[in-house]
Amino acid sequence: MTTETIAPRPRVTRGDLGTLAKLAAAALAWWAAYTALPPVTQWLTYNVIGLARGSHLGDSVAFFLYDVPKILLLLSGMIFLISIVRTFFSAERTRALLGGKRQGLGNVLAAMLGIVTPFCSCSAVPLFIGFVESGIPLGVTFSFLIAAPTINEVAVIMLYGLFGWRVAGLYIASGLVIATVAGIIIGRLRLERYVEDFVWQLQMAESGPGEQLTWPERIGRAWESVKEIVGKVWLYVVVGIAVGAAIHGFVPESALAGIMGKQAWWSVPAAVLLGIPLYSNAAGVIPIVSALMEKGASLGTVLAFMMSVVGLSLPETIILRRVLKPQLIAVFIGVVALAIIITGYLFNLVL
Repeated sequence: MTTETIAPRPRVTRGDLGTLAKLAAAALAWWAAYTALPPVTQWLTYNVIGLARGSHLGDSVAFFLYDVPKILLLLSGMIFLISIVRTFFSAERTRALLGGKRQGLGNVLAAMLGIVTPFCSCSAVPLFIGFVESGIPLGVTFSFLIAAPTINEVAVIMLYGLFGWRVAGLYIASGLVIATVAGIIIGRLRLERYVEDFVWQLQMAESGPGEQLTWPERIGRAWESVKEIVGKVWLYVVVGIAVGAAIHGFVPESALAGIMGKQAWWSVPAAVLLGIPLYSNAAGVIPIVSALMEKGASLGTVLAFMMSVVGLSLPETIILRRVLKPQLIAVFIGVVALAIIITGYLFNLVL
């Protein structure tokens, strides 16, 4: 009989407590800044700048000045929290949890894990290879790969902030269903022959023991992630909000309601087809979604558009071509797009 030596967990020291106290103070400062945004925005737009209330330009500027800091605050806070989680929940642990799971239960578990393991498009290839090497079924792997970008944690927080828990909950539920059902369908089609041969020839390297980090180290890594990610996406956030502000202030309600409203039967598939070739993160597309809904666009249509943008992004598809043959990529896009279209129609029907 062999015994395993379990590395002791680091004890909470006085330095850790001091770091956590500073973190609590920073969280209070974040909340104070967030709650102060509405009155500050109104004061800047109409008192300092002097724009007229109710004017097209005034509404657009107020929208822009409010949403830029709001979304950057939400983005920074969410990245920080998720980065803390990632220090406990590695890709290796994700693969271990999914290993040996059969279809059905494995698809549901993979989709749920996709929510809490926010890997970006650039991680698609190594994750796919790692999952396949672990013996995880192809359909279960796709459930994870669909859920991870589609059920975006940033989108959940911002949808909750903009529309409330009902819309955010619908977004999570629909994303889980899409990832689960699409993964099951892909698994049942037995498409393993359309995975590039070299993927099956790779052998999985053994993982070393997990890192034992102190709280200051976890917080330091999370802060570095915030600086790195926000530094890369802030321009997309500003551009996306600027587009949303223009829609909010100047685009007639009748035009958007006609294109993306419930009355146009073709609006949902058109929104999905439009979103597939586009590429944006959730922070860039949510302001546009908010402005579209305020102008009369239906919830199902704009959610279908958002899911197609973040769940079927062109860069991820290009990256996946390294490990998937065109036939499997086409099936992947077709199944997910069809599931999103059906979800959009259902939302428009019941809401």
